[in-house]
Amino acid sequence: MKVLLLGATGGVGSHLLRASVAAGHDVRVLVRDATALETSDEVDVVVGDATTPSHMAEAVAGRDVVLNAVGSRNFRMPVELEVGRVLLPALAEAGVGRLIVCSAFGVGDSQRDAGAMQKMFFHSVLGRVYAAKEVADAEVRASDLDWTLVYPTRLTDGPATGDLVVAERLPAGASTKVARADVARFMMAQLGDDTWSRRTAVVTGSQG
Repeated sequence: MKVLLLGATGGVGSHLLRASVAAGHDVRVLVRDATALETSDEVDVVVGDATTPSHMAEAVAGRDVVLNAVGSRNFRMPVELEVGRVLLPALAEAGVGRLIVCSAFGVGDSQRDAGAMQKMFFHSVLGRVYAAKEVADAEVRASDLDWTLVYPTRLTDGPATGDLVVAERLPAGASTKVARADVARFMMAQLGDDTWSRRTAVVTGSQG
């Protein structure tokens, strides 16, 4: 499958890069700095900015699916909405119909299942980022795309366990953390599975 990966140098994105290459997909990445990639073997690298329409158009051309793992590193200047508003028109122009996005638990309606301390953190430290994600995700839902929005709980750097809880709402008593490697595995699985087509999946570990 011809895959475009956005956010390939980030936490979840780096796992997606390794997994998609290992699975034998035709992988393209759009990155500002190619030297920041963990691996560039067998990867088509487009150097550019995901908020620049011409760069995004070049990256999207000829792809079957986009894996969007873009995440803001500067909490005061979130980029998710700006990237989304460049990406969605580019997908339409290129005729690419499948989009899988790594968002975050606590965005939008999922916040109702968060604990009191989590909600405080979402509104304070992550307030601007989550506000941007909420609007960006709403625009994805309103599109004609075959989308899947992935809402992982608190991300960790532990090894993949393969043992996940996936639901439209966080189950009572479920773990509130999940390994980035497991989130990447779930996103990769969506390339050949329509179970979560046009749905939001809250993803967390099965054990606390």
